[in-house]
Amino acid sequence: MNQTPARNTKVMNRFDLTSRLVAKLKNEEAVIGGIGNTNFDLWAAGHRPQNFYMLGSMGLAFPIALGVALAQPNRRVFALEGDGSLLMQLGCLSTIATLKPKNLTMVVMDNGIYQITGAQPTPAASATDLMAVAIGCGLTRSTWAADEDDFERLIDQSLTSSEPMLIGVRIDDKPGTGTTRRDPVQIRERFMNGLGVREVL
Repeated sequence: MNQTPARNTKVMNRFDLTSRLVAKLKNEEAVIGGIGNTNFDLWAAGHRPQNFYMLGSMGLAFPIALGVALAQPNRRVFALEGDGSLLMQLGCLSTIATLKPKNLTMVVMDNGIYQITGAQPTPAASATDLMAVAIGCGLTRSTWAADEDDFERLIDQSLTSSEPMLIGVRIDDKPGTGTTRRDPVQIRERFMNGLGVREVL
């Protein structure tokens, strides 16, 4: 029995995958970046007013994206999260499966470590298959991307999906590219303006 999840998938690079995703966004899709390297790479891949950058709240990228998807059902919403952060909030998968927002796509970047705090191994490194967990929660469109081409194919599918999708990608341990400007008020105001729910003062 395979004790380690997704070992048939290629180890990819987070910044490269994030750049591939951002390049496909043509209709002001919202993107929620999880804490740390996930949002550093989102910032560096191409800053957009529809990007929201998490600061310090581990595991909340998927729940925040759920709220945005429910509030704006005609807008495609993407969430980028690390494996350690998702493990902090696994219950959100059941909630998302129950509410079934058709416009939500989640990407979990799994390098098997808590990278920011010292590269301690996560349970996803050896025991927990996050796609199997998600499927068990009711997110039937959950799958590991085999390589970069497969990741792009899955993103293309998600842009017209009628149910939530979760894409798992195995990534290397390279640090994030760039650093998000850490101004919570500015991040919030810019994002709300980008979604058309607040005027710029």
